[in-house]
Amino acid sequence: MTQKLVIIGNGMAPGRMLEHLFETDPNAYEVTIFNAEPRVNYNRLNLSYVLAGEKTYEDIITHSDDWYAEHGITLHKGAKVSQIERDAKTVTSENGITASYDKLVIATGSSPFIIPVPGHELPGVMVYRDLDDVEKMMEVSKGKGKAVVIGGGLLGLEAAAGLKEQGMDVTVLHLMPTLMERQLDPAAAYLLERAIEQRGIKVMTKANTHAILGVDKVEAVKLDDGTILDADIVVMAVGIRPSTQLAKEIGLDVGRGILVDDVMRTSDPDIYALGECVEHRNMVYGLVAPLYEMGKVLADHLTGGAAEYAGSVTNTKLKVSGINLFSGGDFAEGDDREEIVLRDAVAGVYKRLILKDNRIIGIVLYGETSDGAWFFDMLKKGTDISEMRETLIFGQAYQGGSPLDPTAAVAALPDDADICDCNGVCKSQIVDAIKGKGLTTFDEVKAHTKASNSCGTCAGLVQQVMQLTLGDAFNADAITPMCGCTDLGHNEVRHLIVTKGLKSIPAVMQELEWKTSCGCAKCRPALNYYLVCDFPDEYADDYQSRFINERVHANIQKDGTYSVVPRMWGGVTSSDELRAIADVVDKFKIPTVKVTGGQRIDMLGIKKEDLPYVWADLGKAGFVSGHAYAKGLRTVKTCVGTDWCRFGTQDSTGLGIKLEKFMWGSWTPAKVKLAVSGCPRNCAEATCKDIGVVCVDSGYEIHFAGAAGLEIKGTEVLCRVKTEEEAMEYIVALTQMYREQAHYLERIYKWAKRIGYDEIRKAIVDDAAKRAAYYDRFVFSQKFAQVDPWSERVSGKDKHEFNPMATVGFPQAAE
Repeated sequence: MTQKLVIIGNGMAPGRMLEHLFETDPNAYEVTIFNAEPRVNYNRLNLSYVLAGEKTYEDIITHSDDWYAEHGITLHKGAKVSQIERDAKTVTSENGITASYDKLVIATGSSPFIIPVPGHELPGVMVYRDLDDVEKMMEVSKGKGKAVVIGGGLLGLEAAAGLKEQGMDVTVLHLMPTLMERQLDPAAAYLLERAIEQRGIKVMTKANTHAILGVDKVEAVKLDDGTILDADIVVMAVGIRPSTQLAKEIGLDVGRGILVDDVMRTSDPDIYALGECVEHRNMVYGLVAPLYEMGKVLADHLTGGAAEYAGSVTNTKLKVSGINLFSGGDFAEGDDREEIVLRDAVAGVYKRLILKDNRIIGIVLYGETSDGAWFFDMLKKGTDISEMRETLIFGQAYQGGSPLDPTAAVAALPDDADICDCNGVCKSQIVDAIKGKGLTTFDEVKAHTKASNSCGTCAGLVQQVMQLTLGDAFNADAITPMCGCTDLGHNEVRHLIVTKGLKSIPAVMQELEWKTSCGCAKCRPALNYYLVCDFPDEYADDYQSRFINERVHANIQKDGTYSVVPRMWGGVTSSDELRAIADVVDKFKIPTVKVTGGQRIDMLGIKKEDLPYVWADLGKAGFVSGHAYAKGLRTVKTCVGTDWCRFGTQDSTGLGIKLEKFMWGSWTPAKVKLAVSGCPRNCAEATCKDIGVVCVDSGYEIHFAGAAGLEIKGTEVLCRVKTEEEAMEYIVALTQMYREQAHYLERIYKWAKRIGYDEIRKAIVDDAAKRAAYYDRFVFSQKFAQVDPWSERVSGKDKHEFNPMATVGFPQAAE
């Protein structure tokens, strides 16, 4: 006797299940379907194309009315089920239709999540889930106007692209720092954001919706930071939840979704669940591939087969025309894995494979995704890729040969092939220059041929030509790259950041073709500094690209505790400040208090978890950080000068305090220490500092490029000036020149030796216009310098909320 199979829901999962069922045994069941929507089954994956106007509803129908009739299926359209009687084995819809079953399949899918912010119930607030939603959006979009899409995931971006195609002015709001953060790493997310914005869609990340404004309908969206965006419609695409209400009402076991076993059976042996409403082995799936796999297993089980569902490894594709994106597996960071990265800045391509034990465990592809299926197949099968390790990233077409010779590609190029497109330098010109002029270093080749002198992204090719030409005489270290993530040196990177207008770490890594996905502990802090320095008003300092000392505003000690050094301007303190320090020492039982060589007080042995509270108490007393951990201004050491000393010629203490208060807070390539001595007796030791001032009868003698650490070096004299104002101007301009030209972690004395002392004097002393420009740029940057007092950080008012327990933000960060 034919059994009765009733299905609640008519989405893609039950549709695929029925296809398999009828292929195996078309007469096994008498099928009845209750569909809440007033239509047949259609492909929800193509809704974005309907919204964009590229397809119609008819184009995306999966099963027509004829298909249901052909297979003898009773389809009740617009019949939402309201009641299930397990004992009687019946199902009843809201419009009064009742059907009995032998086997029941619940495929109620999922429901979009609505953020319960004020105004979320206003007319004009929509979700993006089914054809009804699309038709509503298309109707509203006829009037053009403004749309705000909340959510920068798959659905949100597809909705935004469709609304833009319909002629609306669209803004996407996303809470997280990068789009599609669950499916993409930051490098791919950067390319995606750029592509979305190139379509005329505004993207705002780190944007939290505070309220939806309006009286009778949506009028605007207000963000937590006070920004107000005009809006005619608001589309919420912030996630989905399994629709489990029916299952709960009849007492089935429910977690996040309806709990099922490996044949999709619920806690009732005659009731099954399928699709997005299901929870299987603690997993809930929102992508179609797992739902199809579930459907195939359930069809097999219903027809007497032994197939079981073991879970799915998923991949993601964005359905926006012209944007090629593929991701799958696990692409998080970890000490037990390695990565292969390929970038093509010109083509906008980014490929990253994550490997563990010579097997692919994660894939991120952007711009060129043709090998996505091949990579994903190897990921699912656990294929050992050790034999193709050197060529794997190039895709399936490049396999089968021996590992690539690093010069093989350039050796195959004809002599007239362009190596440097910017300057029109071909391969033969570089080869002839190397041979004819006896060039052996990268800088020599650049100087004589101009190759890699502009954008710099051909540096790797130039080196390959050098290696091919020089053979064993080639010195790969001649260029001194920043780190193993790039072939470019610090100079090239700094130059390209400015000339290309690169204003984020992902932008730098993509456009300069970084070899890794997110950099390392050497390059990320350097890039972060260069961006802070070059674009102080536009770049948000990335604290996760700093080492632990800078992130917790204290120096880590060998036992894992920390030391805190509050700032004492020019080494001057007061009884109130000393009492505040003493109170903190007593309150937190700080074991050691020491006077430093920089004329300050250091409190050592503080527990990490106490740091925010130590700073809170110090902040209440008016203290700010002494930045004893910083790549920035540490101290301005002073003597008492004319105020107290009988030999003093100028107010050295006053000038030191002015310098420190004017200059503190801005990051520099490495630590910077200043000193002001009130007379040539030099009690403040100004002649071994990064910058020093020796007061003389006629004014102020300015020194620079001293060292008193691993290297001992006396300072060079920059010049003499007559007034404090001039001394301030020259010192600030010199500091800014150093900030703009030095390599990250390069002290002033090393920078000065590298570029030449006379060059610095020409720029700062001889060229008044250039000196003024450096001074003005430093003043401008100070508007965006580090925020204090630290009590505000603890309360979360600062954009970089202080959290000493924050996790390490990038690989190999030093503790």
